[in-house]
Amino acid sequence: MPNSNSAKRSLRKSETRRLRNRSSRSELRSAIKNARTAIAGDDSQAVVKALQTATKKIDQAAAKGIIHKNAAARTKSRLAKSANKATAE
Repeated sequence: MPNSNSAKRSLRKSETRRLRNRSSRSELRSAIKNARTAIAGDDSQAVVKALQTATKKIDQAAAKGIIHKNAAARTKSRLAKSANKATAE
């Protein structure tokens, strides 16, 4: 347990940040999962919409520092590549 007042305050702040990051990370993972599910399906309109949503969530997470910017770029690239491959067939 923290002893000083500043350490106690820091603990409260880090707990708030942890919960906020956890929520954002969960939304991000759900958006990516929805995009992958849409890509596996047949509806091309659903693929486009899910890909846009996932891309936005990925960019927001990278901007907030929840994930690294290179990890965000890599994830977006892989999603787009698989979406293009699925719609081309």
